[in-house]
Amino acid sequence: MHRPLSCRSAVRALALAAGVVGALVLSACGDASDLPTTAGYGASPTLPAPNRQWVPTVHIAEATGWPAGQQPTAAAGLSVQPFATGLVHPRWLLALPNGDVLVAETNAPPKPEDGKGIRGWFMARAMKKAGSSGPSANRITLLRDADGDGRAEVRTVLRDGLNSPFGMALVGGHLYVANTDAVVRLPFKPGQTRIDAAPEKVLDLPGGPLNHHWTKNLIARPDGQRLYITVGSNSNVAENGMEQEVGRAAIWELDLATGRHRLFATGLRNPNGLAWESGRLWTVVNERDELGNDLVPDYLTSVQDGGFYGWPYSYWGQHVDERVKPQQPERVAQAITPDYALGAHTASLGLVNAAGNTLSPQWQQGMFIGQHGSWNRKPRSGYKVVFIPFAQGKPSGEPVDVLTGFLSTDGKALGRPVGVVLDGRGALLVADDVGNTVWRVGPTPRTASHIVE
Repeated sequence: MHRPLSCRSAVRALALAAGVVGALVLSACGDASDLPTTAGYGASPTLPAPNRQWVPTVHIAEATGWPAGQQPTAAAGLSVQPFATGLVHPRWLLALPNGDVLVAETNAPPKPEDGKGIRGWFMARAMKKAGSSGPSANRITLLRDADGDGRAEVRTVLRDGLNSPFGMALVGGHLYVANTDAVVRLPFKPGQTRIDAAPEKVLDLPGGPLNHHWTKNLIARPDGQRLYITVGSNSNVAENGMEQEVGRAAIWELDLATGRHRLFATGLRNPNGLAWESGRLWTVVNERDELGNDLVPDYLTSVQDGGFYGWPYSYWGQHVDERVKPQQPERVAQAITPDYALGAHTASLGLVNAAGNTLSPQWQQGMFIGQHGSWNRKPRSGYKVVFIPFAQGKPSGEPVDVLTGFLSTDGKALGRPVGVVLDGRGALLVADDVGNTVWRVGPTPRTASHIVE
């Protein structure tokens, strides 16, 4: 009498016989986590033994968008309303000094080498289900709330014809934009509603037909003399070869006066959000997949000049990733442990310093982080905006939920938060690329019953 095959054994048999069928079956029967999401938070997260997955756990929240009349849920004492709706995959935000807000409506560029073979085909289908496919609008849109009611009544295309734009920074008389393959600049002064000038290339960035992590972000140093630019890896753990990773998994520094550039920090698998705190540069990083539901935690960290953060050879400091061959023990010995873990597979992307917001005193010292949400974890993680409190310039305390409700009770993605920024009135704006909305989070409005004479 033959024993019935386990789910995983059945998947392997099917995969050998039918390739992609096995991967599709596994997506329905992947292992579940033994740990709560919170175990992967903080300065000392729980790091279980790696679970090298023959085919990764795939637990995708199907992207549906918001039904009429529904919206995210704000924390107690806060309220949320749409600042702008009907956008096309809004990913990143920039608040201008005059109160206008720029939003990058963008998606991945064509990547003909990133998705070949059965595995690539399957992952492309998975990302489509998650709402991360479709052509890029390739534009920056300007939103203006002139009457101060918390909703943008003016919307204009500031500049189109870009190449999967993402990060933006205003320095002097120029708007700097991180396209997927280059930093460009455009002449711009706050108050303009259209830029007709052609983009001027400032710096080439790694792109090309593979371009696995396509988003490039940037931030200006407070004195405006230099830009810092994020460039994600071209793979999960260098499976495409280290020759494909030149200049990647890094933050670049660009001197605007001379054009000289260098790698400021390396070993950062996919850095995205950037912020300043106490004179130090901070970033949030998406870590590697396919080591199990609870590895590896994404993280928030200060960025040391010349620092190496482990990728691909190790994670969370000097925990060696045995999948990477050949190893480099001398590099692992140099790997810096990040400051604060943000949970495994949360896809933490957006980052903004909370200083100066008008929500309430409890939200003043810390960082707001937009978590786009997992695909490689069961149960799901992320899909919310959190606040990490700081004390004396460092993370201190447990994360606090700011905006939730992006997942429906049956596991559908109604929205997915990405970029976060403070607007000119100190409210928090959140780009939602599945809901095609920018949400505005502010204090709960006072009513007559709250007013004491």
